[in-house]
Amino acid sequence: MEFRETPPAPALRFQVLGPVQAWLDGKQLALGSPQQQAVLTMLLLHAGRPVTTQDLVDGLWGDRPPAQAVAALRTYVSRLRTVIEPRREVRRPAEFLVSVADGYALNIPGEALDAAVVERLASEAATARNGGDLDEAHRILVRALALFSGRPLTGIPGPYADTQRLRLAERQISVAEDRCAVALEIGLHAEVVGELNSLTAEHPLRERLRELLMLGLYRCGRQAEALGVYTDTRKLLIDELGVEPGTGLSAIHARILAADPALDLPAVVAAPVPAREEGPSAPPPPAQLPADVSDFSGRTELVGELSAVLLNATGQAVVVTSLAGIGGVGKTTLAVHVAHRVRAEFPDGQLYVDLQGAGASPADPAVVLGDFLHTLGATENPESLEQRAALYRSLLASRRMLILLDNAQDAEQIRPLIPGVSSCAVLATSRSRLAGIPGAHLVDVEELTPDEALALFSAIVGEQRVAAEPEAAMAVVTACGFLPLAVRIAAARLASRPRWSVSDLARRLADQRRRLDELQLGNLAVETTIGLGYGQLSPAEARAFRLLSVVDSPDLPLTAVTALLGVDGLVAEDLAEALVEANMLESFSPGRYRYHDLLRLYAQRQNERMGDIEEQQAAVRRLLGLLLPTVRNAAQAIEPDDQLPEPLNPLGSPGLVFPTSGSAREWLRTETSLLHSTVEAAVHGPAELLRPAVDLLVVLHSLVEDPTHGPRARRMLETADRNAESYGDSATLARVHFAFGSLQSITIDFQNAEQSLRKSLDLQDAEDMTVIRSMVANTLGVMLMFSNRSAEALPFLEQALSISRVVGAPIGEARLLGNIARAQLGLKQIEQAVRSVTEAVATARASKNGPCLADTLYQLGVVLSSADEPGTAVGHLRESHRLYQSQQNRLREGYTLARLSSSLLAAGQQAEAAETAEESLAIGLEMDSAYCQGLANAALGEALLGLAQPARGLACLREAHAVFTRLGVPEASPVADLISQQHTEPFPPPAP
Repeated sequence: MEFRETPPAPALRFQVLGPVQAWLDGKQLALGSPQQQAVLTMLLLHAGRPVTTQDLVDGLWGDRPPAQAVAALRTYVSRLRTVIEPRREVRRPAEFLVSVADGYALNIPGEALDAAVVERLASEAATARNGGDLDEAHRILVRALALFSGRPLTGIPGPYADTQRLRLAERQISVAEDRCAVALEIGLHAEVVGELNSLTAEHPLRERLRELLMLGLYRCGRQAEALGVYTDTRKLLIDELGVEPGTGLSAIHARILAADPALDLPAVVAAPVPAREEGPSAPPPPAQLPADVSDFSGRTELVGELSAVLLNATGQAVVVTSLAGIGGVGKTTLAVHVAHRVRAEFPDGQLYVDLQGAGASPADPAVVLGDFLHTLGATENPESLEQRAALYRSLLASRRMLILLDNAQDAEQIRPLIPGVSSCAVLATSRSRLAGIPGAHLVDVEELTPDEALALFSAIVGEQRVAAEPEAAMAVVTACGFLPLAVRIAAARLASRPRWSVSDLARRLADQRRRLDELQLGNLAVETTIGLGYGQLSPAEARAFRLLSVVDSPDLPLTAVTALLGVDGLVAEDLAEALVEANMLESFSPGRYRYHDLLRLYAQRQNERMGDIEEQQAAVRRLLGLLLPTVRNAAQAIEPDDQLPEPLNPLGSPGLVFPTSGSAREWLRTETSLLHSTVEAAVHGPAELLRPAVDLLVVLHSLVEDPTHGPRARRMLETADRNAESYGDSATLARVHFAFGSLQSITIDFQNAEQSLRKSLDLQDAEDMTVIRSMVANTLGVMLMFSNRSAEALPFLEQALSISRVVGAPIGEARLLGNIARAQLGLKQIEQAVRSVTEAVATARASKNGPCLADTLYQLGVVLSSADEPGTAVGHLRESHRLYQSQQNRLREGYTLARLSSSLLAAGQQAEAAETAEESLAIGLEMDSAYCQGLANAALGEALLGLAQPARGLACLREAHAVFTRLGVPEASPVADLISQQHTEPFPPPAP
């Protein structure tokens, strides 16, 4: 849940009192790996003070840092800057995470960090307490405790985090002690005893908690138990520490034995309450709350927030708090838990009713009122709803009661059940948001955090079983989508099967087709719970709920929703918002929608049951009809004059249009998962879906060169290959093999890449003068060139150049001239190579195409560096790097920096060469590009040798040699020669 405090809250907020989290303008940020979060934690807890690079390395890795610790640290800082300031322009200095001397500082307002807010609240509470305003002090401390959302710094690695975790945990218990002490001072001893029991169990050696528990028990009239606490504590202290209790604990023990009157609360003069007539034996106050669960876990912040709202209600109107969320998210469990926590504040009782709003027959408010009136002792029961509601309000006018309205259908159902006075409070739960109640406090109940889900699972299964298989346990709660009902069912199944391991259950849940079947036990079933919500949908809403699941994307923009449903935009938005209102979809930002994982599985199962394959395929076809032309438009916005491969089928729509290259790149970054998910859905379908899907993949891979997408793309292409083969579609097969070859080239799998690309050419007519044939020939030529087979590469590159000139593609022509120059360089044709690449740069500059110019400048830099002109090469490579930076092409940035480092080294600038190589290595690690890492390590190693750091330099060179040898590229040989020059003994061959 998002950390919020006193408004106006800063746009950027951070949480460390639990899992480390951050929000920007209310939207949660993805903070990256645990190590990256550890860096953020160190900067946050230094409160704007600079932290040196060495301190960050020590705090993250201690005395065992990795070889590339500084480079990795810079990568983490760079990524954090991008996350914290996503709209920061390239090259513009960071506003928050700034470089300071030899380190960094994070400059944020104090109110942006939950730990800082706790310190402020604790200070305010102390001031209020010293001034005699105990009620205010208590309210402030409740707010402070609500900011702790579990174990501080959950999952953050490193010695610094370990130390701070202990400090923050100590602060949490200190604030809890203060809250309990103040609660005892204002007479909340009955409420606080349970909490003190839990706290003393968690911290058995903390004497201050034992003192407070003894006082609370004594004031509850439980003197024997209070004395028993002292006896148990004394024995524990002697057994564990060999010491007697301290003076505070001994003093409270003696005072209880002496029945010291000062231990009793001072008398409080209560305000007169209007008398109400009662019979000779007034019935006890109603206490209808269901039992609280003993294993309630997590939601600390939300429980604190809800408790504070119910306890601190003021004003003229009754407080109505509504909890909304999907079925199984734990709304009822949470509401009952909170109600029990605050029930002591409602001395006239608590009413409860299950309104059955998710079922086929929701409860009639008139019938519910009749039951409530009977409970309240009414001797009459009017006929009409209005008369019953009026009598109900009259009976509650002089009472302070809590009314829990569970499982409401809508606002109309609960409106007659709301009292008319502010002395009462209403807590309602519903699958939809009850926005129709004026002034209602609306709360969306979300899934548990991973740690909370794991805690619930452990409480049911047993901590020992979970501790023995922590990874399997996390896999189980992840498969449950962190939904409390699903976690409870899974845990209960495991608890009832002692011969099962946690891994056995994880394997059963890993099968998505059977997951819903596995998540049922007795009369509890996730599928049944979701089905209740599905049954409340209109036919149009139910159709939308099903169809939006045919593409397995993490989320969907409204344009995709519109295409899938085949309706106009306004209707699509109304349907999507209706599903959000019913908590069958989620929307965390305007115009974007997503399923909870288990709801997606339920929707897909409904598609199977409906059996309407044609409608589902039509939905995918409409989405492809939007996405394929949109991706082509993005390509044209990024490179306006570039030629795109001819589509296999005519395009069905104009697609979305992008005014700038930046907007096109942003769309591609945002929708990459949607694009891949759509292709995944389509490649399993008929030829009319397969063709545009393969076209989409080919264009997408020319725009997004990211090796991390490789495994997913490979699976899609394998499916497309089988289906295209079965359809006898050679044109589609040719593109599938081209996409395979491109992917294998990026991952430096040159042997398989060559086979795939040659297959693609064989499937095309040798006389074809098409863009796609030119692209295949060029890719094959480049791959052969990097395999040190420039003589074989040159004919393919020249063939591609001829086609490019025929189809009129100057951008392609410029890139091909650059590639031909590299092949000529491999053949030692230095002068020809310089001429070719110079012509390439001139053509690119004339076209005003930024990406093409960056590519050709890169080639020019490489050629000039090999032609013994490193000084000139440096200037071109710097320009190329600036262009790639502005285009946000991270992988090409990494390559260019590695080449720039080598040129700087040749120009005698070892220090700058080393720094540049470090930057390249960080990008290579970030992008998981082995070739980039090899180039960077080779340049860094040679630079370090020149800087008289032979041990570190040799380590980098050996790493580069291992990478190049594994990839089978010719760069391995010169690196091996360089290593051999540093040794008297022969250089050992690489391990097989």
